[in-house]
Amino acid sequence: MRLLILGAGPAGLAVAERLRELERLAGAGASACAIEMVSDEDHPPYSPPALADHFLTGRESTLYWKGRDALERLCVVHRRGQAVRAVHPGERRVTLADGTSLAYDRLVIATGSRLHAPLPGADLPGICNFKSLTAARVLVERVRRGEVRRALVVGAGFIGVEVALVLRALGLAVTLVERDWVMSSTLEPETADLVRAALCTRGIRVLDGQAAAAFEGAHRVEAVRPAPGASLRADLYVAATGVKPNIDYLADSGLDLDWGLRVDERLCTNLPDISAAGDVAETRDRLTGERRVHAYFPNAVEQGRVLAERLFGLDTRYAGAESINSLRHLGLALVAAGVPRGEALCLRDGPVLRKVYLEDGRIQGFRLAGDIRGAGVYRALMLKGADVRAYGMRLLDPGFGAGSVAFDALRFGWGG
Repeated sequence: MRLLILGAGPAGLAVAERLRELERLAGAGASACAIEMVSDEDHPPYSPPALADHFLTGRESTLYWKGRDALERLCVVHRRGQAVRAVHPGERRVTLADGTSLAYDRLVIATGSRLHAPLPGADLPGICNFKSLTAARVLVERVRRGEVRRALVVGAGFIGVEVALVLRALGLAVTLVERDWVMSSTLEPETADLVRAALCTRGIRVLDGQAAAAFEGAHRVEAVRPAPGASLRADLYVAATGVKPNIDYLADSGLDLDWGLRVDERLCTNLPDISAAGDVAETRDRLTGERRVHAYFPNAVEQGRVLAERLFGLDTRYAGAESINSLRHLGLALVAAGVPRGEALCLRDGPVLRKVYLEDGRIQGFRLAGDIRGAGVYRALMLKGADVRAYGMRLLDPGFGAGSVAFDALRFGWGG
């Protein structure tokens, strides 16, 4: 079988790794399936969530978390720096930007996501982003060359906050602009206020409630115009306004496209022999059942593993994606998981805030700031759909998860 994987991110790598593992267990040998991988970046597979840590510490062990030689060890042919132009399902063929044509028996689309900046002027030269290793290196190298002293980051989601922290740690004066409140797509205002305070403590200027109307400039970005307000100027402009699946090249492929590439519980598309995983795949939410793209590292890895098992011939189904994220380098421990719906149990003690959302006695989501103990148990209970009403307000105890609760988690399989 000729397996072609488009994308060398966490999802694509997980497919190759799990498939080789299954082949070894079956005694098939490491080269039973010919695997070829295409990526538009000229790097070995890396972990996007580790970008901030890499540029702050210089460590490569977390960035290349499977090793720089991961694909060589997996006997995968890696075509680096090659963008995909089109997919031709009828011919089982993919065309690359340089005109190269690659044949396949099975195709996995795992081309991830890119910056989404729906603002006038977003295509002006000089606007940086932190979405990829290539883009992040360009940004950081400008700082290290001493070309900039002031940075303006538009968008205060997880990526925006992380890049603001990196730039501040590198010595820049940083302004963070957000139309609502910090991390408004994930956090409710009370938890967001703690994040905002931590950012200000780091010396980052936060302008929340100020929507950016446009990037301005004649031939290159020169300012950001709020709505309303006077234009904001800096030496470095960073867009962190969201991400969008890389699916433009699939427009004429016949694949079922919405915001992302729609797949079923086996991660199959509507066309034979084509599957998808990671930030490009539109899947169902494990809790809500809603179909959407879940651009989170753990989801990408799990989808890749499920997809590999199906390619190997197992009838593995994907249980659904989940929303979970955490912030490092803020000086405030933070974990946000699930959806904030139903009754909110809340404990506030100075810089510590713990919220657990319940519906019909089952955890729908939680937000932990300042003290994240119990997060693993909360997540296990949430995914299991366990009725936790018997615990009452004890759910909010920072020590929740120890003693009898931990025993219950093991006994009933809540720990996964």
